[in-house]
Amino acid sequence: MPAKCFIDTNVVLYLYSEDEPEKKAAAEAVVRGAERAWISTQVLSETANVLRRKFKLDYPNIAAVVAELRAACNIHIVTAETVTLALSLGARYRHSYFDSLILAAALECGCDTLVSEDMQGGMLVESSLTIRNPFT
Repeated sequence: MPAKCFIDTNVVLYLYSEDEPEKKAAAEAVVRGAERAWISTQVLSETANVLRRKFKLDYPNIAAVVAELRAACNIHIVTAETVTLALSLGARYRHSYFDSLILAAALECGCDTLVSEDMQGGMLVESSLTIRNPFT
């Protein structure tokens, strides 16, 4: 596992899914194997939203998940500068805005790998960030 990896929301959600045990194990290996795992406030927000809407968790249980993630990962705070970078990356690489925001946060953290199920695995962004699908 790379020294600094950024974990996309889709991978984080598998940590709490009971439906796909192989993907859950792979997501756990990513978090355990990273020297420094990073997520952003966007990832925390998206995770909380999905846990509430799809997993039907109550707010105290979601708060416990957020606390667990805060303990396990470094947290990058999305700023106006992150948004500006995301807009530039979106125009250049043609990702959705929210995927571009993930890319921008990963770059601002100095990560060398972005672990994501949804983005193009193997793609190199800004000559420094490689997207990797942990499930392939």
